[in-house]
Amino acid sequence: MDVRFAAPERIPKPLVSYKANKKGTVLKKNLVPGSIVILLAGRYAGSRAVFLKQLDSGLLLVTGPHKVNGVPLRRVNQRYVIGTSTSIDVSKVDLSNVSEEWFKHSETVLPALAETQKTLDATLLAEIKKVDSMKAYMKSKFSLKKGDRPHDMVF
Repeated sequence: MDVRFAAPERIPKPLVSYKANKKGTVLKKNLVPGSIVILLAGRYAGSRAVFLKQLDSGLLLVTGPHKVNGVPLRRVNQRYVIGTSTSIDVSKVDLSNVSEEWFKHSETVLPALAETQKTLDATLLAEIKKVDSMKAYMKSKFSLKKGDRPHDMVF
């Protein structure tokens, strides 16, 4: 740039960094442990799953249970779920050993993850059987038909 055209009083200011101000992910109001959610994206889109807890990264930990509808223990961003008013009791579920590292992409399923999936399925299946027709509800897929108005629906 030619010196004749540069404004001598203009001094560039450094941009403000917002890295230090980053807040944690706030959980949606209708998501409480045990509530049934509808998955909106990915391989299991339209499937219903049980919300177990929020992980340290802010992602949600959900499971089908796998024996009921094929949805395994997995992490999901809360933007891709719809929380419903239906819920089951998950107070007996032990999630203390669940690690964020289990869900990193790998070729094989970790034995610890498979074992946890089995115990979760057994515990949740007992709770699902307590409620009449809950198993059929969990197996059914959510979909919209012609004329359905999702913004008017109560979940």
